[in-house]
Amino acid sequence: MRADRLIQALLLLQGRQQITAAQLAEELEVSVPTARRDLEALSMAGVPIYPTRGRGGGWRLVGGARTDLTGLTEGEVTSLLIGLAQSATAEPERIAAVRKLVSAAPAPFRESAQRIADATVRDAPWGDVSDAGEAQTVAELQKAIARNRCVDLEYAGSRGPSSVTLVPLVVGSRGARWYVLGAPPVAESGRADLERLRTYRVDRIRAIELGRPSDGIPSGFDAREEWARMVDRVEGLRGTVQATIRVEPWAVRALCDRFGAQARLLDTAPDAEGRSTVTVGAHRTDALAEQLAGWTAAIEVIAPQEVRTALRELGERIAAAYSDPVDEGLRTG
Repeated sequence: MRADRLIQALLLLQGRQQITAAQLAEELEVSVPTARRDLEALSMAGVPIYPTRGRGGGWRLVGGARTDLTGLTEGEVTSLLIGLAQSATAEPERIAAVRKLVSAAPAPFRESAQRIADATVRDAPWGDVSDAGEAQTVAELQKAIARNRCVDLEYAGSRGPSSVTLVPLVVGSRGARWYVLGAPPVAESGRADLERLRTYRVDRIRAIELGRPSDGIPSGFDAREEWARMVDRVEGLRGTVQATIRVEPWAVRALCDRFGAQARLLDTAPDAEGRSTVTVGAHRTDALAEQLAGWTAAIEVIAPQEVRTALRELGERIAAAYSDPVDEGLRTG
């Protein structure tokens, strides 16, 4: 995967005076254009490499070959690690690449690099897909974690806009949507008040600035454990209403992908028509009915009756809103 390749490319550059795109392609077992794009991506990420043209040319690290990454500044290491942490690369490859970069980083930067690695969680999808514009805000949050700084946010929450001062502790994603889990600092100290831990959607952050120094991530704080606890809490809110449905064979996978953690394929044999039984959930009966309405050609809601009733009422409202005035006149005439 690309995140892992970038680290491999960087390590190869350290041990050689220079390397060509063709040589890199052979080492990484990719095409030459792919190797060239990887080298250009390293350069754009702030790695001090440059190409030399003409016969005998290639790509070189500024200052020549090295056995470690001491030629990188803290900002360059941070930029590389942020890119890896945000990458959609499959989990084992991304973790391996992050570990390589942290272990190879110059000693003075290793601690801050490790903080980014520990505090960034890539998770399975739920929720709507957001645009790529969040990446810069996510990067600012990761930089704050690396530097043990608070952040000052302008936040457009469900209850209106607000200003928030936060010690960021975890930056995580579910699918393409990013969240920050953090807590306000205690009084004038930089210690995070873990009794007031809260989650914020990154796409609702309208402005972000690095604030005053913080004590950083408290000792013993487990980012992945807290993230999992938050996910369980949110999933519980999202899935308070459950419905049991029968699903046509061709639609089972698509429906389960759509509902994510709120769908569960029951361990029962298909019915006489080959349909599978699935439970799905949402936070309200009407919300669940609205989500199921688009699947009426592929599903049948078995229970509860409240969801069946909500679907029927929704259908009646749709039919009334889109009825043909001519047909309506014939029925009343």
